[in-house]
Amino acid sequence: MNKILKSPFHNLRRIVAKLWLLAHPKVEVIGVTGSYGKTNVTAAIFTVLAEKFKVLSTDLNLDTRYNIPITVLKLSDHQKLILEYGVDRPGEMDYHLFTAKPKIAVITGITPVHADPHHLGSLENIIKEKSKLAAAVPGSGWVIVNWDDHLARQIADVAMGKVIFYGRNRYHCQFWASHIKTSFKGTSFKLHFRGTSHLVKLPLIGRHHVYTALAAATIGTLSGLKWREIASGISKVSPLDGRGNIDPGPKESAILNDSRRANPASAVAGLQTLADLPAKRKIAVLGEMRELGKYEEEGHRSVGRKAAETKPDYLICVGGPTKYIADEARRGMKKDRVIFVKDVFEAAGALSGILLKGDLWYLKGSLLAHLERIPLILEGKDVESDEIASQRYEVYQ
Repeated sequence: MNKILKSPFHNLRRIVAKLWLLAHPKVEVIGVTGSYGKTNVTAAIFTVLAEKFKVLSTDLNLDTRYNIPITVLKLSDHQKLILEYGVDRPGEMDYHLFTAKPKIAVITGITPVHADPHHLGSLENIIKEKSKLAAAVPGSGWVIVNWDDHLARQIADVAMGKVIFYGRNRYHCQFWASHIKTSFKGTSFKLHFRGTSHLVKLPLIGRHHVYTALAAATIGTLSGLKWREIASGISKVSPLDGRGNIDPGPKESAILNDSRRANPASAVAGLQTLADLPAKRKIAVLGEMRELGKYEEEGHRSVGRKAAETKPDYLICVGGPTKYIADEARRGMKKDRVIFVKDVFEAAGALSGILLKGDLWYLKGSLLAHLERIPLILEGKDVESDEIASQRYEVYQ
């Protein structure tokens, strides 16, 4: 069992947080879970609801094992509490729900991250664990589900509360999107609900962030916000470091920096974003996606197939199972434009030989792949992986 869950201090804190939440019966708890998109959705809901309410939200720099009780203990006169329910081991959702059960739950999508034996073990277990959040919503509450993710739709089946779907399917979704456009300024689209249409402008780059805005707009509508308030809140969502922001790169290039997390769904979405953006040349630098368990090969191959479809000018695959990405990519790309390297140092070496002024390169990999080191190496800086990793989260014990 996760040693965090055995910690007497943390367990005591959970009990105190539960009692503290009970002392604030008027606050509405909104829970967000899924295998991807949780953090951006949580941030977007916060900016939308903050247009009208006093809102408290999960600290984005806080390890998800600790964030719920620590956040709950910060409650004062808040009206809305937004919690990110991250889980990576069986039974962990039960510990979160002991502290705080939501009135509204959002299911962003499911992909086989944490499907390895050291975590949830299988896709079935991932669905089972994350389904607990939807099942915890009372009959008077709402479960908001990404229709376009077929595994997320399975979770809707366990909901006791009322279900709302969002996505791009006008026939099945109460909140749906069309006319999507992506640029370096962000993403715009038409949002349709209740027989009306509205133009949405979101400062996040990538058509996959349409789902971010749809989830936030759904919450805003349920909370009684006027459309101008919802649109204003969505326009204030800020890009998060390492989650699809644009950074300056060496040789006057630009980096689409998505290096903080990686799973098959988010990597495929990132490659599409790279394809959608205008640039002199486009280079994808992809690190391995960890904790996929028996889905490791197929997960990487699915990303390779997307690369074969979108055809960046160069594809650099960094380490281990990214050989599967390279294998699939060569089916649609010129073979000499697909480069497999062992580590970030070889990746930096390969990039230094091809990178030109005006290039746009996409950086994507799991946290422990440390792809954020590549720009530092190209700039001639010394890097220490442990030091960089320690900047990812604050750990509270």
